[in-house]
Amino acid sequence: MIDIYLTIAILALTFGLLIFSKLPPVAIFVGALTLTITFKLAPLADSLKGFNNPGVMTVGALFMIAAGMYSTGAISILSEKLIGRPKSVLQAQLKILPNIAFGSAFLNNTPLVAMMIPVIRDLSRSCGLDAKKLYLPLSYASILGGTCTLIGTATNLVISGMITDTLKQGGENLPYMEPVSLFGLSWVGVPITIAGLAFLMIFGKWLLPKSVKMKDTLGKKERRYFRVELKVDPEGPLVGKTIEQAGLASPEGFYILTIMRRENNIEFGAGTILQPNDFLAFAADIDGAKTLWATNGLQPVYSTKKIKHSRYRHHLVEVALSSTSSFLGQRIGDLAEQDDREYEVWLVGMAHEGAAMDYPLRDAILQVGDVALLEVRDPFFYRNRNEVDFSMTKKLRGARIQRTDKAVLACLITLAMITTVTMGWLTMLNAALLAAGAMLLTGCMDLSSAGKSVDFATLVVIASAMGLEAAVTSSGLSTSIGNMLGALGGDNVYMALSVVFVGCILMDALVTNVASAVFMFPIAMTIAQGLGVSFMPFAITVMVGASCSFISPVSYQTNLMVYGPGEYSFGDFVKIGVPLSIVVGVITVLLTPMFFPFHP
Repeated sequence: MIDIYLTIAILALTFGLLIFSKLPPVAIFVGALTLTITFKLAPLADSLKGFNNPGVMTVGALFMIAAGMYSTGAISILSEKLIGRPKSVLQAQLKILPNIAFGSAFLNNTPLVAMMIPVIRDLSRSCGLDAKKLYLPLSYASILGGTCTLIGTATNLVISGMITDTLKQGGENLPYMEPVSLFGLSWVGVPITIAGLAFLMIFGKWLLPKSVKMKDTLGKKERRYFRVELKVDPEGPLVGKTIEQAGLASPEGFYILTIMRRENNIEFGAGTILQPNDFLAFAADIDGAKTLWATNGLQPVYSTKKIKHSRYRHHLVEVALSSTSSFLGQRIGDLAEQDDREYEVWLVGMAHEGAAMDYPLRDAILQVGDVALLEVRDPFFYRNRNEVDFSMTKKLRGARIQRTDKAVLACLITLAMITTVTMGWLTMLNAALLAAGAMLLTGCMDLSSAGKSVDFATLVVIASAMGLEAAVTSSGLSTSIGNMLGALGGDNVYMALSVVFVGCILMDALVTNVASAVFMFPIAMTIAQGLGVSFMPFAITVMVGASCSFISPVSYQTNLMVYGPGEYSFGDFVKIGVPLSIVVGVITVLLTPMFFPFHP
């Protein structure tokens, strides 16, 4: 009995720290797992099973797949065609959530969410949308979509397999049950998904958290702004698009100062159509400058050499002119006309005394302390190793130009991964690892990008959560909860069905969704036997209840995947997850007996 109390105390401490402290989730979960190991609440092998779990390794591999899709521009191209440039959070939700829900009904939702995370990040930057109102609905939509078909989630397949095994072992002596067909769940899952998505779009405005935005500090000394000048690539994807369609109308971190066309400034607005070689000048902070430089279809105006190499190999650096620089006193326009054999650089932007100049860069006279943003190749770092011309050279992280010539190949690799898993030819882990290897071998991403793409903190949290699940089971806490739920069911079939659903939601918060389904299956069957009714409405309820893990970030992999990027707290999941669970629960309890009667 003491093991149960210790487990409850550790879980209470874990959830309390998640809600009320500012400690990173990875530290909290590792600490909780350490306590369960210290008190030997589960066998050591079970406590550490998450660290060699195929599911955890699969998530890590899928991060690399998403990186390959993103670095080639494949995700951006697909996003542009399917989502475009929504003007509001609601428009973005209308375009993203139904598509993700539909895809999750037939495909593993983990890769879908993994690939959509960078899309939402870019949308929030380029369209000025609140990412907090998109990441969490993304996870929830993928979960809801999984309830629509038998192959939608692992929990559905697990319960279906348990039903098949029970029938083989003598199902005639048990409450009526039958195998679940591929679309058998659709009668309940589709209405649940529609209602759930509608709830998120209508009430998410109030229930989803808001991002805390930094106050605009344009012109303040503590934040440097650059004048960035770029031109529209005549062969790029921005030709013929409006400024709004190009994502330049309502961005964060930069705004357009002027547009020059055929050496004349033009009046511009969100509907202005970009033409080849249009010259655009921006005021941008460092993050905005990185976004502009990486925008497919924009390229630097001033350079010491023509661009002859693939730009995806180039780097963006921040440099400050030293007092011994050979460039001092020279005009940028004159430098651009020289064929400099020593430096091969392309000027992206410049700041003078921490501010963006209000005149063209070509007229700027270089002075000591001027800070410039340069596009460079690898030899630049060797040439400037003694810092003769620049007193500071800093490579800007997170800035990378996409290799769009590999976009189709990246899509084919990802499609092959999904197809082999859907057809049952390979496991998700095997297919994901092969796809990641193919991405590397074909040049869709490099080894450095692959390593940086893996969110190891998320993987450790998932693995630690699995260890906590072992403590809940081994200590006897899960059995005690099951006995309590059986007693609460009573003689009313609808009350019993409600108790099963609530039990699944409760167990989801303590263990993983699959473990919740496995645990609740025999409890639900015992309740059905006691009432003398069909087991099928209870089986469907377990499938839905165990899949709909909305309240806790640890109960579902996709929740954990958006937990970090969205910078959510545990309370954010509870605030919207509880009412969403109630909506789904009510619909499930009312609809399930209509299509799966208690007395067939």
